[in-house]
Amino acid sequence: MSNQLYIKEIQVLFDAVQKSKIFEDQKMMTDAVPLFPIAEINAKYEQEKNSTGFDLKNFVMTHFDFLGAKVSVRREDHLPIEQHIEKLWDELTRTAYEEKGTLLKLPKPYIVPGGRFNEFFYWDSYFIMLGLQVSGRVEMMENIVENCSYLIQNVGFVPNASRTHFLSRSQPPYFSLMLQLVAETKNDEIIYSKYHDTLEKEYAFWMNGEEEVDSNTGIKRVVKTQDGDILNRYYDAENEPRPESYLIDIEDQESASGEEFYRNIRSACESGWDFSSRWFEDGEHIQTIETLNLAQVDLNCLLWHLETTLAKSSALQNLKDKENYFTERAANRRHMINKYFWDEKTKIYRDYHIKKNTKTASEHIAALYPLFLGIADQEQAEAVAEIISEKFLYPGGLVTTTKKTGQQWDLPNAWAPYQWLGFEAMKNYGFNETAEEIKNNWCSNVERVYKNTGKLMEKYNALDTETIAGGGEYPNQDGFGWTNGVYLKLQQN
Repeated sequence: MSNQLYIKEIQVLFDAVQKSKIFEDQKMMTDAVPLFPIAEINAKYEQEKNSTGFDLKNFVMTHFDFLGAKVSVRREDHLPIEQHIEKLWDELTRTAYEEKGTLLKLPKPYIVPGGRFNEFFYWDSYFIMLGLQVSGRVEMMENIVENCSYLIQNVGFVPNASRTHFLSRSQPPYFSLMLQLVAETKNDEIIYSKYHDTLEKEYAFWMNGEEEVDSNTGIKRVVKTQDGDILNRYYDAENEPRPESYLIDIEDQESASGEEFYRNIRSACESGWDFSSRWFEDGEHIQTIETLNLAQVDLNCLLWHLETTLAKSSALQNLKDKENYFTERAANRRHMINKYFWDEKTKIYRDYHIKKNTKTASEHIAALYPLFLGIADQEQAEAVAEIISEKFLYPGGLVTTTKKTGQQWDLPNAWAPYQWLGFEAMKNYGFNETAEEIKNNWCSNVERVYKNTGKLMEKYNALDTETIAGGGEYPNQDGFGWTNGVYLKLQQN
């Protein structure tokens, strides 16, 4: 029997399991591995479900394997934090040479984030690579690049994570930055030529629909503004509840105000920011989510980097026409980033609302991307750095937004990726003091929690450094891939 599982193949049973709340975490059932052919399990369920004394949980536990549903981390007392992380790299290493349940097969070993996240994640892997670079684990860095390339070549893009129910969306496109990291580590630019075709395929995925899109609307991940300019947005091909948060989505949808609630929810997941006031029309409630109406500053900056990298990989192979094409596209996007995302009044980068033809009200830390990638000019960078210091930098690190909603990508949480982006962004423009403050505030928070708990967490509370971060759809996880990576990289700088 094939071990590959698509949730839709067991939809009736899956629906019953998720709605009955037999597992505290809805992700449990998505990660289950069937022990018998799917058709056989479905037939048996239909036959037994209405019988007297039928026990749904017992049925599920008999027909599925839940081993490996959570990454347990072995610990030793009093290890210095760097040594603990070195051990964690091995404990978080996984292989998936064969399809197993919803898990996609990958050609190389990889690092999982930890806790409930026991599969390969796209943008997490870049921040994990920062730490692998410090640890001298170059082969694992190359493995991650190879896995991404395999997915782009075989699926057309890197899914959110390596499971069948994530085949409708990606995550922030960090592949070109991963190549840059490996090239820098090995002092070898051949990697750009090696993966030129993969870069082109990923670019085609993000730009799919460009030829057909009308003004003030979007097709897939492409939007066209009132002026006829092309920008990009996060998007998901499906418009139904997420299997991994099935019941939560169904309940939230009941009081949703906008159209395509499920697709808006899923599209926010493609951004990695699930969830934040950044996506809410009223700035407060998830029921007003409108991700699809926005072109996002971070995504467009990352695609500028992809275009710049494609120009570079084309030049290395003497593909003059392609070099000119991507150079021109990158120059045009740079102009669009300033035109649509820079807010001259408030001196910060914001997302752009396609239908309202205006910048959004949300102030958020993705404003760092033009500084992180060197797109901003010095005057813009100075203004952003000032706002970052005033509104985003707290004793425990950089927060993601200035609003407290109970969502995990809002105040008061500090997430590892943005500590690195903030540190690099400030360094790029000579704000070394602010860079050091970001580094020291967050690293001391990480060290404090590690000293008290023996754990490295998914996210941290930046305001109250006496507590552990919370909010969102699931408890704070430990492990934790990108925290380990960013901590090591910051300590090296």
